[in-house]
Amino acid sequence: MNRIRDLREDMDLRQVDVAAATGIDQKTLSNYETGKTQPDARALVALADFFHVSIDYLVGRTDAPARDSQYLIHELSKIQQELERIKSGLK
Repeated sequence: MNRIRDLREDMDLRQVDVAAATGIDQKTLSNYETGKTQPDARALVALADFFHVSIDYLVGRTDAPARDSQYLIHELSKIQQELERIKSGLK
């Protein structure tokens, strides 16, 4: 499950951070990331909720990480606000 590791690293988080937030044991999370074991349904839901992605994305059924349009709109809004902040700082 390299996507779990990729998502965690993209957020600059350690395994212990994700473990604490999801209730998944750090060793278990490590096993998911290395492919030694596969997450069960409860773990997939917890990870998908934590990373704001779909379960299909986590298991490789799709390459689109966003689970719904509302989340995508929210993220785009945050990017737009940041761009406006940067733009006003350049004036």
